[in-house]
Amino acid sequence: MRKRTDSLTTLLTRRTCSLWLFFALLTSGSNVLAQDISQIAQSDPLIITGSIGTRNTYYHSTGSYGNASPLSNTIYANLDISIYGFSMPFSLYYSNDNLDFNYPHISFNLTPHYKNWTGYVGRSSMQFSSYVMNMAFNGVGVEYNNKKKRFGVFYGNLRSAINDNPADPAARTPQYRRVGWGFKVGYGSGANFIDIYLLRAHDQLKSISEGWRTQVSPEENLVVGIKGAISPLPRLAITANVATSAFTADQQSEKITVGEAARFDKVFEAHTTSSVRFAGDVSMSYSLFGVSAALTYRMIQPDYKSLGTYYMSNNYHSLGVSLNTMLFKKISLSGSFSGQEDNLTNKQLYTTRGFVYNAMASTRIGEHLNLSAGYNGYTQVQGDGTAVVDEHRKIHRLLQSFTFTPTYMFDTETFSHNISVSANLTDNKDKNKYATGQSDVKTTGLGLSYGITIKPWEIDLTSSLSHQLSKGYQSEYRSEIGSLSASRSFLKEKNLSVSATGTLCYNEVKYNSKNLSLGFDASVGYTLAKVHTFSLAGGMNKYGDVNMTNRRSNLDDLDINVSFNYAYTFSLIEIKRKADKENKKM
Repeated sequence: MRKRTDSLTTLLTRRTCSLWLFFALLTSGSNVLAQDISQIAQSDPLIITGSIGTRNTYYHSTGSYGNASPLSNTIYANLDISIYGFSMPFSLYYSNDNLDFNYPHISFNLTPHYKNWTGYVGRSSMQFSSYVMNMAFNGVGVEYNNKKKRFGVFYGNLRSAINDNPADPAARTPQYRRVGWGFKVGYGSGANFIDIYLLRAHDQLKSISEGWRTQVSPEENLVVGIKGAISPLPRLAITANVATSAFTADQQSEKITVGEAARFDKVFEAHTTSSVRFAGDVSMSYSLFGVSAALTYRMIQPDYKSLGTYYMSNNYHSLGVSLNTMLFKKISLSGSFSGQEDNLTNKQLYTTRGFVYNAMASTRIGEHLNLSAGYNGYTQVQGDGTAVVDEHRKIHRLLQSFTFTPTYMFDTETFSHNISVSANLTDNKDKNKYATGQSDVKTTGLGLSYGITIKPWEIDLTSSLSHQLSKGYQSEYRSEIGSLSASRSFLKEKNLSVSATGTLCYNEVKYNSKNLSLGFDASVGYTLAKVHTFSLAGGMNKYGDVNMTNRRSNLDDLDINVSFNYAYTFSLIEIKRKADKENKKM
């Protein structure tokens, strides 16, 4: 019976490989985009479009740090062939004697739709629980969705093998080809539903050379997840998302054939490197009299891992609460608080606790004035684990920031005005009672901007001022920046645009340096016949140390950059479907 099953598996594998080869030949190694089968007949039979262009940049600097190449030239060409909506892109780049030709990879993504059914062929993704799977697969799948019922299944590669020559000194870190399959089934919608997920994934041992197998362990995984929601009362909603993962760190390790593990060997073979871990979250939300509140708890056990997800933090649990409301139909208020703690099994040397909290308020006064203010805070505290924390070195840090942003806007027949002010205070402080304050930093930031549009001339003018002051242990940094910019579009079709910006910047490190820079940038863009695009941009920045204690206190250094770009877009062939041709004649 075993041999017959193996023969059937081999036959199915060969047929699957033949199917993949057929699709590869059909697409000529292209990257085919998603398609709806019902829309193929409405797509154009053949469209060939492309673009060619050049980018050229000149850079010159008299400063000691100017190490960029003085001249950079790039010529590129792109060609896209679309057959009934399937796209095959090609590109060619030439840059400073370096030639690079990119042709479509031998991979594709075909996603046909028919009523409530969706098929997946090639590089695709399917929505699963965040604890089970959140990455793409390269294979086949099918999914069914209607208002309340849903179902999905897939099979494919989760990652490709990296199998460089072990004798090569520059060989990349090897990795096995990872194969997986999974399914999901669910019922319900809105605030009342349940979904069940399963993922089975493993690394293929023979996908890398034997010389690598002693350095990299092949992994295996089985994950089961449940996600659901229920609304027992009109204003109450409860949601949960949980998963259990059986994970083997090394398939080559010794198998366990006795005890509880042996009972499930047909589902998952346990090894000495296997473990079962849990992850999940549950939340409850309630709204009453215009106030919405939510309470959320999350726990991820140590070493929880799913081969269907990217890196996931583990070994912690957290509890959070949030509130939001609207007062007098004008003032929006929101706030949240959450606490997180790691070292769930008390095996770490120390335990770290973090607390995140914030509050926001915004309102609109009249038709022109908007006000918003906010507070954000984070506290980190270190506690005992398997070792007792040294009070002199204990981590106890507070980071908090305050922001206030009023904005005033008004229009007249001739002008549009926009005035914005911003204020920010950030305090990063070491709260250890033995701290000397050497790592403390307090930063104050102020900003003012004014924008005006002169309607008869169609000119936009913007000016801004900003101030930043940072104070640390025996150090102080100050920055002052002012800028003025203008932009305007010309000609009947507004296809000629001109803009210019001037900037003055002063930076000072107390008792160390004082730097001043004066910059000017300008650009011109023009579009001809909707297919030719020209742009010319240039900039100059004059800067230097202006500390009066130096022998030379001038703007001695100069940076200059100029760039010219051109692009031409074209259409070589356009074979439209008959309906489009008839519409053009009409």
